[in-house]
Amino acid sequence: MTRSTQALAYARPSALESGADGRLLGLETSGGLTPAGAEAHPTFFSGFLTSPQTAARGLLAVADVAAARYLDPTPRPLLDPVVTGNGDRLRFESFSGCCGVYARLDVLRDGLDGAETGHGTTNVDVNNPLREALSRMTGDSPLHLRVGPGELAVTTLGGSVVEKKVPLPERWLRGFAEAQVATAGFDLRAELSAAEAVRFLRSLPRSSSGRASRGVGWVIPSGKTLRPTTRPVPGAVCLPGPERLAALQRVLRGATALRVYGPAVTDGVAASAAWEVVLPGMRLTLTLSPDTARGFSGEGGVLEALATDEAAQDAELVSVLLAWEPRIDTAVLAARSGLSVQRVRAALVRLGTAGRVGYDVADAAYFHRELPYDAGRAERHNPRLVDARGLVAAGAVTLDGESASVVSGPQVYRVRETGGELRCTCVWWSEHQGRRGPCKHALAVRMVRRGAGAEQSAATVGGTR
Repeated sequence: MTRSTQALAYARPSALESGADGRLLGLETSGGLTPAGAEAHPTFFSGFLTSPQTAARGLLAVADVAAARYLDPTPRPLLDPVVTGNGDRLRFESFSGCCGVYARLDVLRDGLDGAETGHGTTNVDVNNPLREALSRMTGDSPLHLRVGPGELAVTTLGGSVVEKKVPLPERWLRGFAEAQVATAGFDLRAELSAAEAVRFLRSLPRSSSGRASRGVGWVIPSGKTLRPTTRPVPGAVCLPGPERLAALQRVLRGATALRVYGPAVTDGVAASAAWEVVLPGMRLTLTLSPDTARGFSGEGGVLEALATDEAAQDAELVSVLLAWEPRIDTAVLAARSGLSVQRVRAALVRLGTAGRVGYDVADAAYFHRELPYDAGRAERHNPRLVDARGLVAAGAVTLDGESASVVSGPQVYRVRETGGELRCTCVWWSEHQGRRGPCKHALAVRMVRRGAGAEQSAATVGGTR
């Protein structure tokens, strides 16, 4: 796993303080992007939370996931969540260290007591003393939330800062992109009342070691609840490593419902699923990868979009039309850009590889954010994409009608198109059958075909002049 180190500079540590006017939760920010450009310490919100204790527990749940490795519970450095202000809400996001769980707390307009919310994305400091203070919170007395420096702090930011040097896995960036692609294909599969949600989640196995169980499990709606099943029957939802839902236990006291989203069951193949606890003015969602030993970063759902120049050009056009929307309307973007809805969606997938958009299953819509990654980073560190481009550059692909041959090392692989899908004779294809994206040989064939198609179109246009 490739890592780089990013220095996060905070004006001071985030803290929960008590004063004459009640409690203040000050979340410090570091290096964010806003509509005005890059800011060292952006401010996104200053106002009261309508459900303080529930919000504190939701933030702790996001921090729990950031600190977790579900197959290797060895203590590790805390990674700071990402926060995005979308005008009407605040979104706190994190990934587990193993990249198999994506967590997001959406504090909606009803949870923010009517205060104005800014626009932009940054990291927020969630340190151990703050975690301990939030864990000790009792009651729902007024709590003022400040995301970013207050007015007094702004005047003193030229002084010393608190600096964290955080190892940021490249898998986080790829995970954000792959989770977006996976969840965009989800539908609502079950909804439980508050009482049934508590009963079901508390019935799940717990791990005393912090290590999640291996293997694939399933649950199916049954009356007003969910029951486990050994077979992936129609309507079932995949639940591998149920211990990975432990962070939801933080917010059960405030839960009003539990919603489960996932794809339709096909051939009994393990799949991702999203588990959303509905809270007063908030939503806490955990999205699980199809296996405890399988992170989102290797799923390959974005590879087709990364392999085409058309999507890259479309993404540049679409990116200038984004305006920190909490819900991106693809039809509106299509009309404004002059692209088809299908091309807009491909462009959004491409933008997701740079962390610039996410997907909200509750709204069934993309949303705009800006993570601190350059646009080409996911491409440079995606092994299959890098290898495919190497095969193309080496002239390893020979087209032959609907099939092709690819010389890779000492082997020659055959790639054939069936129903729009490229199938390969390599070990990767035989193991995954396209469920984790195309293999490097199929990607290389796709690139060569698109290149040949572009050359043929250019020749046709040139010949008609």
